[in-house]
Amino acid sequence: MVVLPQTLFTGRQLVWLPTCASTNSEAQTLILQNRASEGCTVITDFQTAGRGQRGNQWEAAPAENLMLSVVWQPTFLAAAEQFRLSQAVALGVFDWAAALLGSDLKLKLKWPNDLLYGDQKLGGILIENTLSGPKIQYSIIGIGLNINQQDFAIATATSIGQITGRAYSRETLAARLLECLERRYLQLRAGQVGTLRHDYLQALYRYQEAHLFIVNGQKVRGQIVGVEDDGRLAVRIGDELRRFGLQEIRHA
Repeated sequence: MVVLPQTLFTGRQLVWLPTCASTNSEAQTLILQNRASEGCTVITDFQTAGRGQRGNQWEAAPAENLMLSVVWQPTFLAAAEQFRLSQAVALGVFDWAAALLGSDLKLKLKWPNDLLYGDQKLGGILIENTLSGPKIQYSIIGIGLNINQQDFAIATATSIGQITGRAYSRETLAARLLECLERRYLQLRAGQVGTLRHDYLQALYRYQEAHLFIVNGQKVRGQIVGVEDDGRLAVRIGDELRRFGLQEIRHA
């Protein structure tokens, strides 16, 4: 696979594997071997053990989608600021999808960083950070995006091709994705955290809407009012403002 992004560093070192267990695991091996420069990107046609959020497995048909991992070195970020990176990455993916689908109001980011079209999942992100003291030393940004796949085992998944009725060059879309990711990463590196926070909330699924959530196995009606600096979701339930971590709340 030949991917030629117009970037400063992201994707300039490209490792393509026909198949692998996980692109995040391959990227981690390159880091441990001191073979990964900043922006190193591992991309594959098929993962045998792709990982998703909450310990889920990421499943995708061979050679129809995008599965890649990017290595960055955000040493300017403290460990407590990890969610800033998550916002930047999610927005990079969102920008990429918006360029393909236009300003479609169905396109949203589901907290913390899934890409949705309506209520269906287009893609997911898994960021694994390595810390050095109080700072982030390395980040491995794993991204899975449904591109040309037409048939899914679950009804809650969709692809760019399903939405538009077109087939796409994965090489071209991979290059555009790396460009969008780097643009948002450079915003983060320049300290534009206010812009990133604003844009993330504007793209957030069900932001400021009353909806059902599941908390401690019970359905509750609440309204997302924001996201804390540490990444916790701020939800107003009745007269109470509560903050939830990743494993503590989910959409009903």
